[in-house]
Amino acid sequence: MFENREGQRVPQVTFRTRAGGQWHDVSSDDLFAGKTVVVFALPGAFTPTCSSSHVPRYNELAPVFAENGVDEVVCISVNDGFVMEAWQREQQAGRLRFIPDGNAEFTEKMGMLVDKSDLGFGRRSWRYSMLVKDGVIEKMFIEPDVEGDPFEVSDADTMLRYINPEAAEPAAVALFTRVGCPHCERAKRLLHDHGLNYEEIPLGAGVSMTAVRAVSSGITVPQVFVNGRWIGGADQLEEYLKGDSGDRAA
Repeated sequence: MFENREGQRVPQVTFRTRAGGQWHDVSSDDLFAGKTVVVFALPGAFTPTCSSSHVPRYNELAPVFAENGVDEVVCISVNDGFVMEAWQREQQAGRLRFIPDGNAEFTEKMGMLVDKSDLGFGRRSWRYSMLVKDGVIEKMFIEPDVEGDPFEVSDADTMLRYINPEAAEPAAVALFTRVGCPHCERAKRLLHDHGLNYEEIPLGAGVSMTAVRAVSSGITVPQVFVNGRWIGGADQLEEYLKGDSGDRAA
């Protein structure tokens, strides 16, 4: 059973981090003193759940956390600085701060160190998240102590609901484009002007018009999707964006 440390101060350690190809020592005070920080800890860089769900959703919601008083969102893992720097780059998670707990000192002092030698992983962090205010842990979400790697309560959405149950989540926007397409550029301008972040999926490199037609019935680009809803091309997007903002976020 893992101890819930709400009301306690975070451990005092010095992390050996890398950024921009350089080593930087970061202390617990550097991370937490005078700040409101969301931390999520996970078993390892480049592992499936961590890479496909845990990190991407925190990165997506980082601006919403900021709007709700969070100064920084920190990902901690028992990996070295080289690995964490490379993983952050691969994840395109520039909204987060990746902290390597290479010697597992922080994780051990948190009481969250587990032995995964049966998998060849050695000592790793249990999966958990916490809200830290000026170095004091206000809230912890610790995954249940069961076999395997549960991922039920340390996710970004659970933390956001704790901080503000009424927080508005950003719309999930994706658009298929082609290099040199003026209508695609228009669609991107429309999204930018309305403050909507988007993921661009350019044709080529394994993405063809066959894929576009399969998901949208469209025969041209751009094709825009918002929260799983097919909007259409630039003209349809413009009409959609004229609607009520509440409908757009739904």
